[in-house]
Amino acid sequence: MAIDSYFYPMETDTLTLKDIISESLNKSMTYAEYRNLVGTLVEEKSTTGTDQSDALVEYTYLNDRRMKRWDKTAKVSDAANIKIANFDRKITWLVISESWCGDAAHIMPIINKVAELNGNIDYKVVLRDENEALMDQFLTNGGKSIPKLIMLDTETNTVIDSFGPRPTVATNMVQAYKAEHGMLTPEFKEDLQRWYNKDKGQSTIEDLVGLLK
Repeated sequence: MAIDSYFYPMETDTLTLKDIISESLNKSMTYAEYRNLVGTLVEEKSTTGTDQSDALVEYTYLNDRRMKRWDKTAKVSDAANIKIANFDRKITWLVISESWCGDAAHIMPIINKVAELNGNIDYKVVLRDENEALMDQFLTNGGKSIPKLIMLDTETNTVIDSFGPRPTVATNMVQAYKAEHGMLTPEFKEDLQRWYNKDKGQSTIEDLVGLLK
């Protein structure tokens, strides 16, 4: 599973983790609402988040096209479908994202495909820059990497597990490249986009099914 091994949620000085989660859930939106938001931002030539640079506005435009493609074409295998349908615990998948995030554009539609297959899974989305306290509880190697899926018990808002910001295979690719080159180059990022297109969401589905065990 692509579960973040650096997940150490802690209590803050003023709010407990459950308080933070509850506040974020109150501000959350459905996936459909998120997709509508991104579409509106594209029309307005804008983006989510505090950085309104031309580059991130362009990424939002590209990501809207990517998500439209995956919304239409992503498929869940029969074997995975059975495992997903058999999950019988009410959970919430609270996903932290921003419209400009390339990884999120490839992953969030896949999360939706899985969530749609089981009524026990409630898929909610919040924006990173509007939920700093939540993001700070789910850092990856000290960074605010997204998308980040937080798996909660729906009744208690207790954290069960987490996933992200990338599926296991992509995470391994990133770590190997960083170990060799020290940083992610534009060329590698293009290779990663090609990998997402070739993988067609199957690695993400495998990791999400792993969460449901």
